[in-house]
Amino acid sequence: MSVDRVRQLFVDSIETKVKAAEVLPDVLMIAGQRMVECLLGGGKILACGNGSSAGQAQLFASALLNRFERERPALPALAIGPDAVTLSAIASDYAYNEVYSKQIRALGNGGDLLLAISPLGQCGNIIQAVQAAHDRDMQVIALTGHEGGDLTNLYSPGDVEIRVPSAVEARIHEVHLLVIQTLCDVIDQQLFGGE
Repeated sequence: MSVDRVRQLFVDSIETKVKAAEVLPDVLMIAGQRMVECLLGGGKILACGNGSSAGQAQLFASALLNRFERERPALPALAIGPDAVTLSAIASDYAYNEVYSKQIRALGNGGDLLLAISPLGQCGNIIQAVQAAHDRDMQVIALTGHEGGDLTNLYSPGDVEIRVPSAVEARIHEVHLLVIQTLCDVIDQQLFGGE
């Protein structure tokens, strides 16, 4: 590993974010507005992902439940991935592909929203989560990358895909973190105004 390689990783990250800045702002505003409408309508936002995407789902939910960058009332959000007992029970008794869909069917209601995070859009449990959300009359906001994967065939009218223009998972995850922070900022600005 050389210093040049380390520098190149920074350059690659910056270039991916520049490309994302060219294509994502409009769709981010639409997604943020859908989240605001969900919250104003008395709904909640459920979030899920696998691995580091599960961590990002937790970051999003905690920023709404607690605070993002300012003091404000708590907002209803739940990451449905961190409960190891529930995940392992569902995976053991049924299948790992059902770990999120089963929870969505129990916890999701019409008017709620699912934030589904899958960098390549190929994870079976995220695909089933989106299907379960639709079964519960929930809108979906999907964070993907590259070509969007199998998720691209599942969207309903009103769903929003935020697709990072990269095929490299590490770069997609980096932009997903920025997307999550941007959505939190949009929500705060629209619900509570001002800087």
